[in-house]
Amino acid sequence: MPKLKTRKSLSKRVKITKKKKVKGSKAGRRHLLSCKKTKRKRKMRRRGLVSETEKKMVKRAMPYSS
Repeated sequence: MPKLKTRKSLSKRVKITKKKKVKGSKAGRRHLLSCKKTKRKRKMRRRGLVSETEKKMVKRAMPYSS
């Protein structure tokens, strides 16, 4: 069976934790920041856990991470 390829674009955007959870940056920090509160922008800086549906897609795209 041939080797499976990793989606490199996704591997740069997402990190897999030791317990196999998927962490990625939060949406909404690209533009229109003047109307958003400082607290909200500060919380968007941190990486958050990816949802379960997206987690399945990430596991499929990064076969050797799990």
